[in-house]
Amino acid sequence: MKPYFIKTPHIFKIIFKNWVWSLSSKEKVLYLTFDDGPTPKITNWTLNKLKEYNAKATFFCIGKNIAEHPSIYQKIINHNHSIGNHTNNHLNGFKTETEFYLKNIDFPKNNPPQTSKLFRPPYGKLKLSQSKKIRKKGYKIIMWDVLSADFDTTITPKDCLENVIKNTQNGSIIVFHDSIKSQEKLQYVLPKILEYYSKKGYCFKAIN
Repeated sequence: MKPYFIKTPHIFKIIFKNWVWSLSSKEKVLYLTFDDGPTPKITNWTLNKLKEYNAKATFFCIGKNIAEHPSIYQKIINHNHSIGNHTNNHLNGFKTETEFYLKNIDFPKNNPPQTSKLFRPPYGKLKLSQSKKIRKKGYKIIMWDVLSADFDTTITPKDCLENVIKNTQNGSIIVFHDSIKSQEKLQYVLPKILEYYSKKGYCFKAIN
């Protein structure tokens, strides 16, 4: 068994009810999210592909990557996508003391400004003590309903596509990564997902 769930078990959503796992399921709307950017070439490719389908998404950015690639970060904003915080150094909350973790979500002052108060913990790992204090800072903690597993080097691009198709429903928050590690799978899966669900009458919205 893989050390992660493709489809988030319903019990998780009940136990951690202060975290956002999916959104309204009344309409044909999906919420694509991209973690770990901005990354040259890959984030730009992603933005261009989304633009082809007039799709909006949410990018959970790493602070150090923003500092290294501010023009790409600004391009995400210019394309009217939402920005989320993914810590400055992609920290594992389980392995990090709360005080240090909280300091690591404050982006350096010389970075371009954040456009929202959305937060996603790297690896999905967050202590309850961290969660409580992050929410006191005004953040919404955004998790997911479907994990594409594009980061997993042991699966094929077709497996990744199947992960999404088999588990997505109205209102699903879906995780992808605009990173070098995930590039092959992302470039195979994202165009197919955009085409498949567009033909079914879905639209893609950013999380606010």
